[in-house]
Amino acid sequence: MEKAAIYHQPFSSYAYGYDSQTLHIKIRSQRDDIQEVVLIAADPYLQTDSGWASEETALRKVASTEEHDYWFVAVKPEQRRLQYGFVLTDTAGEDVFYGGRGFYENTPANRAIMDYYFKFPFLHDTEVFKAPEWVKETIWYQIFPERFDNGNPSLSPANVLPWGSKDPDRDDFFGGDIQGIINHLDYLVELGINGIYLTPVFEASTNHKYDTLNYFEIDPHFGDKETFRKLVREAHKRGVKIMLDAVFNHIGDKSPEWQDVLKNGEKSKFVDWFHIRSFPVTPGENGNVEGKNTLSFDTFAYTMHMPKLNTANPDVQKYLLDIATYWVREFDIDGWRLDVANEVDHAFWKQFNKAVRSEKEDIYILGEIWHDSWLWLLGDEFDSVMNYPFTQTIIENFVEERIKPTKMVSGISEQLMRYQEQVNHVMFNMLDSHDTARLLTRCEGDKEKAKLALAFMFAHTGSPCIYYGTEIGMDGADDPLCRKCMEWDEANQDKDMLTFMKKLIAFRKTNQKVLTYGNLDWHIVDDEKHIVAFSRTLDGKCLTFIFNQSDVARTVLKADVAITEEVRNAWTNEVAGNLDIPAKSFVILEG
Repeated sequence: MEKAAIYHQPFSSYAYGYDSQTLHIKIRSQRDDIQEVVLIAADPYLQTDSGWASEETALRKVASTEEHDYWFVAVKPEQRRLQYGFVLTDTAGEDVFYGGRGFYENTPANRAIMDYYFKFPFLHDTEVFKAPEWVKETIWYQIFPERFDNGNPSLSPANVLPWGSKDPDRDDFFGGDIQGIINHLDYLVELGINGIYLTPVFEASTNHKYDTLNYFEIDPHFGDKETFRKLVREAHKRGVKIMLDAVFNHIGDKSPEWQDVLKNGEKSKFVDWFHIRSFPVTPGENGNVEGKNTLSFDTFAYTMHMPKLNTANPDVQKYLLDIATYWVREFDIDGWRLDVANEVDHAFWKQFNKAVRSEKEDIYILGEIWHDSWLWLLGDEFDSVMNYPFTQTIIENFVEERIKPTKMVSGISEQLMRYQEQVNHVMFNMLDSHDTARLLTRCEGDKEKAKLALAFMFAHTGSPCIYYGTEIGMDGADDPLCRKCMEWDEANQDKDMLTFMKKLIAFRKTNQKVLTYGNLDWHIVDDEKHIVAFSRTLDGKCLTFIFNQSDVARTVLKADVAITEEVRNAWTNEVAGNLDIPAKSFVILEG
């Protein structure tokens, strides 16, 4: 038995309250080393004449990575208190007791010592992670407003270019605005969308608006507050949620606050709003010179026109929290996406959470973090993060073919085990965004490969998002080419892809519960044949997905995917006979 690989930690993703009555408990072991894990548990005060009245419950192996197996059990302590330990038995039949003090010989005497156990003193409902329920049923659509549609040409800047007249450069304007989004709400509803994520709409000098000048005003080239209010109202009438982008890590260098610092230096009343390294403040072309920061102030990356805000400053805190609550209170937005969220201090995000929740209890708080984010996902900061590790794992296997299916499945399993289950339910899953090359470009124009990746993402737990134009086959390399104008000429739209996306979204919505809560079991992970098969099971309903990534047709036996009865092809609505999977295709079985 490899004891060094065995791991459990109370009050973490290994032991947490799932709801006010239920504890989720996980333990990790070396892959293929342990054949059985049993939980020894009960209320610590539950004593009888014969001793502590513990009960035994077997754990289920729920995930495997290249290195580890993960075991899981859900328990409902009657008094919401739990004392617990584990008995692990390896493949050779050796067993051991494992508790809060480490490993001990599995004897009645050792199991009777209360000090050897892990403790969960009390399951407080206030400490249970809770995210908005509506997010689990949401299909997001990300819009880069300057490139979606020019609905009011009178607002366009003087240097506006004809819509879609060229591939965009970084500083181009094409006149997209909020009215353009309103004009196409019915299109989005027909597509199946019920959540819109907008990149920044506040006053700023660039086309992307991540260099905010005034957070209390809609950018005049996008419209005004009444137009935005109409967007929210019309979206809500159609059952569509609206999420805005908050850029609180930094501000634009043309903002009044930063201009005052440039003018007055150390005497500026805003000097403590920023992270000034030295005076005088001297903006340069780029602060990254020979691998060193040569700027006299901190910025986003080395972007000198985006000075970093000091969110430990009480005045900055009040300013940003007033902004956050204003747009919720006055315009009834449904979510905030938080830009560069990992570079803002945790204390501020805790204040942010309380402030916006006081305005709207079920607002969705989404952080832009590209790495392991458990510290932000404990219930008092964010509901979710942009799930880029999940994204990259899919991209690297399905799209770039840089890793094999076994590596992909290991990565997905690791990601799911990293967080509490209710966190996974609302993770923001996407395959591309305004910060990455578009999916079709990453697939080198291979539409069938793109469809496989999209279907795979939609089959997993989390709230899926598609980037505007993916549904009609838009391509585009890295920024700025991933920010092309939306193609509204139907003659230039990929109707086959549009039909596919409508069908995929409808399938997800029809099967939302099993695709959110259902157990995930992998059946085939074949690196040579490039076949991946798994099932999602909930309350007697089972959906089995089989993906053939190879260039040739493959045949899969029903027994290989744990099917013993007649099943229906849920994608084509036909009775499934032989499981013949065409090249670069998938089937979904229901039974």
